[in-house]
Amino acid sequence: MTQPASRSQPPLLFALGASTGFGEAVAAEIGIELSAHEEREFPDGEHKARPLVEVGDRDVYVIHSLAGNDGQSPNDKLIRLLFFIGALKDAGAGRVTAVTPYLPYARKDRRTKPRDPVSMRYVAALFEALGTDRLMAFEIHNVAAFENAFHSCRAENMPAAGVLADYVFPLLGEEPVVVVSPDSGGAKRANLFRTALENRLGKPVGNALLEKHRSAGVVSGSLFAGEVAGCTAIIVDDLIASGGTIVRAAKACREAGAGKTIAAAAHGLFSDGAPALFGEDGPELVIVCDSVEVPEVAMPERLRIVPSAPFFAEAIAALHDGEPFYELLPYD
Repeated sequence: MTQPASRSQPPLLFALGASTGFGEAVAAEIGIELSAHEEREFPDGEHKARPLVEVGDRDVYVIHSLAGNDGQSPNDKLIRLLFFIGALKDAGAGRVTAVTPYLPYARKDRRTKPRDPVSMRYVAALFEALGTDRLMAFEIHNVAAFENAFHSCRAENMPAAGVLADYVFPLLGEEPVVVVSPDSGGAKRANLFRTALENRLGKPVGNALLEKHRSAGVVSGSLFAGEVAGCTAIIVDDLIASGGTIVRAAKACREAGAGKTIAAAAHGLFSDGAPALFGEDGPELVIVCDSVEVPEVAMPERLRIVPSAPFFAEAIAALHDGEPFYELLPYD
């Protein structure tokens, strides 16, 4: 049974591997230092990690963004995070919260083919098996599937809408603005961003939707609903991988008369540099958060990376102090 974490002391904050820089930024925002830990690699590819400070009965947060890079796959990073959580629980930590700026396998949240895996549910089971008390994830693909995948571990989705809206609204001029969802599954996400942007601009923001169907890797659908003529069209998604979805939406917006196209997403994976995204058919500006280590792209002048550490720091501080976490989140 989980022991109550002590709130009379500040939280302990760890950051694993390549997430150290992000963890240091979060710690600085909270006003603490990262807690010391050891990570060791063995010649046969095995590894171990352990805290170097006393964690007994403490409220502990472990930051690790689980996107593959630096020679480590999402699987490598996931197992390291899980093992470290296990070590913390064995050492008597009062409460352990996994903080995942990027959580892998979240897109595989349902069966789309016969005998398909539901990988999101399996990842949830792994976190719960190691005794994780809470998991914080940034801009999950399907919030309902994410929340329902967990049972003994509390799952907290942290929408990127407010972080992105704070960055985007000073860039906009007097022309009308329309928020575009590149598929029906992202309509709620786009509407959350639209509401956040309206609150900052103090004027109405339109919305539009592009039809999209994907089967065996082939994307189809041509219906475009919404009025974007003469407007700045902001295409909102949870992540950008190859960039194909965003390019398709940008072209549809231009064909419908949009004056300018901007892409905004929480996660910039940019597979193989996403050359099409930064080509002539891509949006004029691409905005992503720093939830993953962004790879080099062909046209960096068209890319903006938004810090999300202040949002994570505010959320961790609220959770540690027992304050209402939901008051930090945007709602439509």
